[in-house]
Amino acid sequence: MPRRSDPVRQRTERVFRFSRAERWIHRATAALMGLCIASAACLYLPPLAELVGRRHLIVTVHVWSGLLLVVPFLLGLASRAFRADLRRLGRFGPHDRVWLRAALRRDRTTARPAGKFNAGQKVYAGWLAGAVLVMAGTGVLMWWTGLVPVVRRTAATFVHDWLALAVGLVLAAHIGKALADPEARRGLRTGSVGRAWAEREHPLWQPGQPED
Repeated sequence: MPRRSDPVRQRTERVFRFSRAERWIHRATAALMGLCIASAACLYLPPLAELVGRRHLIVTVHVWSGLLLVVPFLLGLASRAFRADLRRLGRFGPHDRVWLRAALRRDRTTARPAGKFNAGQKVYAGWLAGAVLVMAGTGVLMWWTGLVPVVRRTAATFVHDWLALAVGLVLAAHIGKALADPEARRGLRTGSVGRAWAEREHPLWQPGQPED
């Protein structure tokens, strides 16, 4: 029986990474975010607006897909695995600073230590969570026009539009990184990753058993 140190065993062995609940939270959030972005494009890009038409319906889809973005997160709090990963994403240690410095300098010679989530993933998750909350708040002010004076509604529209562009660019970069890493995508699709990948990309992570 081959031991874990056997190179062949290491190349083929798979370890648990994400629970079923976490995978569905990610899929639901991605679907709602996709609806938000697609409907926003139909509202702001004249060629798409003319092609699709039915502006009132598109506005309704955009508003409700945005408001519902928090629902997968809130439902996910019932999952012990999801709560554990939220704690991991919220902790920033010395090794994360090393990872960020190496990434910002595009230094490929310095080791980039990472736990279950690397520093880039932690920054991305925190930034996106904040952006979604700001987008939801400014969107509410734009949709329910009687809540605030016109000048504040205008400011909310300015923030909403430019932040939407930033979110689109960040999500495009996120999707690009995912497309370049098939094993990371497999982890979100199946819940497990190869041990060799885990040891290379997340050397400080100690894979455990499913928490749900």
